[in-house]
Amino acid sequence: MTTNQPMAALFDLDGVVFDTERQYTVYWQQVGLRYHPTLTDFAQRIKGRTLVEIFQAYFDGQMEAQAEISRGLVDFESRMHYDYLPGVEAFLDELRRHGVPRAVVTSSNRAKMACVYRARPELTTHFDAILVAEDLGRSKPHPDGYLRAAERLGVAPTRCVVFEDSFTGLEAGRRAGGAVVGLATTNPAEAIADRCDRVIDDFRTFTVGDMVSLIQMINRR
Repeated sequence: MTTNQPMAALFDLDGVVFDTERQYTVYWQQVGLRYHPTLTDFAQRIKGRTLVEIFQAYFDGQMEAQAEISRGLVDFESRMHYDYLPGVEAFLDELRRHGVPRAVVTSSNRAKMACVYRARPELTTHFDAILVAEDLGRSKPHPDGYLRAAERLGVAPTRCVVFEDSFTGLEAGRRAGGAVVGLATTNPAEAIADRCDRVIDDFRTFTVGDMVSLIQMINRR
């Protein structure tokens, strides 16, 4: 294995670093049942979108509904369990030992991240940069967030590996030009296999050497 050329690891947050997507699915399913009962896949439709975009797409002009959903979400996120995905802490430590810069690119806003930092104050020590909804410009599936993260870390997008779980996130990683690893935490492995370069269940068997191989593969295309 050689890491003498710069490379970087870019992570989504929910469903990738934290095992939280099932909790969010419960919340948004309840929102969908109340406000859009005919959209049985509402919780899937909004994954990877910022709250502002969700409101624009599904609650435009419904100020009372927006306020109620916002209050409910703040309360829900304050009570969530932010458990690390298996193996991710060890993998982040391995990246640090090899000098590989790391960034989070999440559609979560600063209010939600305040809840995260209260529950996991050590999170900032794992990453060199954390980009949130207010930093992204256009959210996923647009590649803006991952391109900005690569620029902030000083690494070409084609030398980055993106770790994602949602369809919109996987598309964002692809459009950014990096290698894409799909986490089968939100969708079944077979549903995301054609949207990424490799599928994993968690990080327990994924290594820096695997990152090198993926980057070499995409740069041979």
